Formats: sequence, C-alpha cells, structure tokens
Amino acid sequence: MSQTRGRYDFCIGLVLAMSSSIFIGGSFILKKKGLLRLARKGSMRAGQGGHAYLKEWLWWAGLLSMGAGEVANFAAYAFAPATLVTPLGALSVLVSAILSSFFLNEKLNLHGKIGCLLSILGSTVMVIHAPQEEEVETLNEMSHKLGDPGFVVFATLVVIVSLILIFVVGPRHGQTNILVYITICSVIGALSVSCVKGLGIAIKELLAGKPVLKHPLSWILLLSLIVCVSTQINYLNRALDIFNTSIVTPIYYVIFTTSVLTCSAILFKEWQHMAADDIIGTFSGFLTIIVGIFLLHAFKDVNFTLANLPVSLRKDDREANGTLLSTYDCFNHEEESSACLGEIQSTESLSARRNGSLSAF
Repeated sequence: MSQTRGRYDFCIGLVLAMSSSIFIGGSFILKKKGLLRLARKGSMRAGQGGHAYLKEWLWWAGLLSMGAGEVANFAAYAFAPATLVTPLGALSVLVSAILSSFFLNEKLNLHGKIGCLLSILGSTVMVIHAPQEEEVETLNEMSHKLGDPGFVVFATLVVIVSLILIFVVGPRHGQTNILVYITICSVIGALSVSCVKGLGIAIKELLAGKPVLKHPLSWILLLSLIVCVSTQINYLNRALDIFNTSIVTPIYYVIFTTSVLTCSAILFKEWQHMAADDIIGTFSGFLTIIVGIFLLHAFKDVNFTLANLPVSLRKDDREANGTLLSTYDCFNHEEESSACLGEIQSTESLSARRNGSLSAF
C-alpha cells in the first residue's frame, strides 16, 4: 500500500513539474507578445522605464501563467523527489524556445533543434531512473532530517561559502568573473528547495486538519525561504545584468541543479537504495540535458540549418582535397583563373598551417 501510494505521489509530482515548465515557458511568450504590441503602439518601453505594460492584458496573462507555473513547481516538490523536479525545470527553456519560433518568428537553428531533442531525451532518461526518496510525512520527521549531522555540516558550509562570496569575493571579482554571482544564487538555491520541500509537507498536514501553524518549524522554513529566494533573485539579476544571458542560463542551471541534487541526497537519502544502473542513468540524463541546454543557448545567434549542411560538407571536402581539383578547374576556366589562383594559395596556406609548416607564414 505504501509503495502504491509512493508511486501515485511520484506521478502527481511528475505531472506538476511538467505542467510548471509549460506554464513558465509559455509565460515568457505571452509577456513578450504584450511588450511587442506596446512597442508597435509607440508606448514607452519597459527597458526605458515605462510601465505601459501594466495596461496590456497579454502581459498580465503571462504573469498569471508564470504564477501558475511557480505554484505547480512548488507543489511538485511536495510529491516527487527534488532530484526529479529540479532538472525538469530545463523543459521551460525548451518550451519557450519552441513557442518563440512559432509565435514570435524567432528562428530555431539546427543547434537549437538538436538541443531541444537532447533535453527531451535527457529528461525522459531521468524520469525512468529517478530515485525514490525516503518517506517524510510529518514536520516532526522533517525536523529530524534537518537535524541530521550530515545536513547540518552541508548547510553550514553553504552559509559560510555564500558569506565569503558575498562580502569578500563579490566586491572584488563579481563584475569580471561570471561564476561569483551565479555560485551564490545556486548554492543558496539548494537550501531554498529544502525549505520548499518542508513547506510542502506542512501544507499537506494543514489540509489534513493538523495544527501546523503552531509548529515553530513551519515559520522557520517560511522565513528561511524568503531570505534564500530574495538572495537568489538579487544575485541572479546582477549576473544577468553584467553577463550575456546565453552564458548565464546554462551555467546557472548546471550549478544550481548540482547543488540541489547534492543537498537532496544528503537530506533525503535519495541515492541510498538506488541500483548502479539507475545512478548511471540519472547522471547520464542530467548530462544530456546540460548538453542540450548548452546547444540551445550557445549557438542561438548562429544562422545554421540543415540546408547549409551539404554546403559545409562540400567546403570541408574541398579544403581537404581541393588543391589539385581547384588547379584542374582553373586551367579549364581561364576567365576564373585569377580567382581560383587566389583560392589555391589560401587553401595551400591553410594546409601548411594545419601541418605546422613555417613556410606558410
């Protein structure tokens, strides 16, 4: 009965996590559409300090969609292990990329399509091999987990590292090193997920009619969540303001998810009863998602499609074997001889450089 109940909760958490990604991914499109409509009307844009978007219903629809997504994500942690819910957050990036190609006329190049496919495959592998966490049904059990020496040491290290980064490293290197601010919001994010998990248990107890509000842990978790989320938003916004979004997003996803997986493994012992193939499958799925997110963001401004692929292959073949072929073509097409000779010279120079010949310089 307990195993059936655990499987039922797992499925609910999975559906909530996927629904969250759809709502959050769609919210970006709705907000963007609303802002574009305002721009066409000539209203002052948000980036210039304008607030005309508050009168645009599409923007409000996007805000409500994001709110629904965050609520679903919050609820998912109450039913499914954080090892499953957190990596599935990458699907919101995928949903946003796909919808933008349909509704915003933004081109999704070949790298982006491969990245989307890899993200879906990685998420599927993680769902199949996701661990089952230890059952924590009450706040008293959660309190016992939080008092575990392993978690206490982990939380203490997170706080110490965060304080050093905030007050010592940040003022000196935060403007030049992308890892400083991202590391702060990522490691703090691991604690915020633990708080969300505890509050999810508290809400389930509250709905069951138990006096949760009298339990001091409920208020400690709520206060800790507010502090953690505020810190996350602050330093993530700093990173986004200074560095390129296409670089910040994948790095943040990797460090944040790794921190959450570590914290969850220590707190809920999710990996304790996993078979070796499930552990390998979970890590393989996670790494596949990372590669997919990287391809989706790192090459989003590169205009490369399947139609360009044969041309690229022909160019590579010509660079590898083209000296003799180009020479033959030049002697048979005198009117193009000068252009061909220049191409031959450049090809020979390229070949010489590849082979380390000093004569090319």
